[in-house]
Amino acid sequence: MTTTQNRKYIRLQTPIPGPKASSLMALKEQHVPRGPFHTMSTFAAKAEGALLTDVDGNTFIDLAGAIGTLNAGHCPPKVVEALKEQLDQYIHPCFHVVMYEPYVALAQKLNQITPGQHEKKSFFLNSGAEAVENAIKIARKYTGRKAIISFERGFHGRTYMAMSLTSKVKPYKYGFGPFAPDTYKMPYPYYYRAPYGMTADQVDDQLLRKMEDFFLAEVPADEVAAIIMEPVQGEGGFIAPSARFVRGVKEICEKYGILFIADEVQTGFGRTGKLFAMEHYGVVPDLMTMSKSIAAGLPISAVTGRAEVMDAANPGEIGGTYGGSPLGCVAALKVIEMMEEEQLPDRAMKIGERITSRFRQLQEEIPAIGDVRTLGAMTAVEWVKDPQTKEPDKELTASIIQEVHRRGVILMSAGLYGNVMRFLTPLVIEDEQLDEALDVIEQVIREKCR
Repeated sequence: MTTTQNRKYIRLQTPIPGPKASSLMALKEQHVPRGPFHTMSTFAAKAEGALLTDVDGNTFIDLAGAIGTLNAGHCPPKVVEALKEQLDQYIHPCFHVVMYEPYVALAQKLNQITPGQHEKKSFFLNSGAEAVENAIKIARKYTGRKAIISFERGFHGRTYMAMSLTSKVKPYKYGFGPFAPDTYKMPYPYYYRAPYGMTADQVDDQLLRKMEDFFLAEVPADEVAAIIMEPVQGEGGFIAPSARFVRGVKEICEKYGILFIADEVQTGFGRTGKLFAMEHYGVVPDLMTMSKSIAAGLPISAVTGRAEVMDAANPGEIGGTYGGSPLGCVAALKVIEMMEEEQLPDRAMKIGERITSRFRQLQEEIPAIGDVRTLGAMTAVEWVKDPQTKEPDKELTASIIQEVHRRGVILMSAGLYGNVMRFLTPLVIEDEQLDEALDVIEQVIREKCR
């Protein structure tokens, strides 16, 4: 039984979920707590590039990429080969017990390719949240200060410090307090929702003044260790600030001796059309956190920063048993090689242009499409009930995405209001595959917005 017309790449053999997925779903509900969410009501069996096949034989086009983890695609052959070779040598002697070369090689490579020509050092952990936690530890140790500033709508993870820096109450923070002390949030530009008549420059000026006022009204600048910023807000709705704003924040940091931390967990490794999103702004951070697409799905994260800052922590004060596993390190080295040899950041620009071109044409016909925005292949469509009031339409967004899933495309939402459709397609997706997925999405939109 097919649920929709099969296409060249999308092949649907059963409803979603199918019988095997439904059985697994029942086991999941019995044995796994409700807390871990899932976007698709099915289970993976095989994946390659931008295609994923589930346990019932249904093949989907993946435009979510494991929430931005698969810029290099599902199971890139070079990465798989490197992992198999590493498995034959050793799996995990633990860097804190017996060191291994891939850890040092990856640190050397990140020190070379991250923004800035200054001397840098890198070390490794397991997840983006862990990278954020450790960047904060290092910043406090180096500066001798306590306060940390993040931004409204920002997302930095689910562990306690990372959750304290995160700005969306539900589902990330509700009922989990009290939160880490000495954490504060400042406004971040959202030009689409700026007060009527305000230019981007006026928005930037107002928000930068608020930061200066904050030091007078709330916490003195000389007690602030670091400001942490996503170069493009991910969970917040793919909202990018201007280079002018980012430079203004960096100037404030330099003025008061505050460290600037760039959270590149979702934006890094080619997603935005540069290897790292901070390159768009011409700003060099003092510390940078990375994870997600660093290793094609292997659990590893990194903190890279100025050598003198990174050396503030004494032996044993940072790290972790599984941090920088050999498998994660060799995978990351191969991903970086792919980024360079296959020019995947350039490919990201073409993907973003292809998606935005399609939706800007649709926007002319469909008033519910309030905004279409992109930086490279970090692309978003924001849905509203009225283009004048810009009232968010979370229900329409959810309805479209649910139907898109049913027809064979993996897609996710985002945004403080839950009204943003976000695209995190693998950068190895073929044009024909992307067009097929966009055809499905457009068909659903036209049906829902008649």
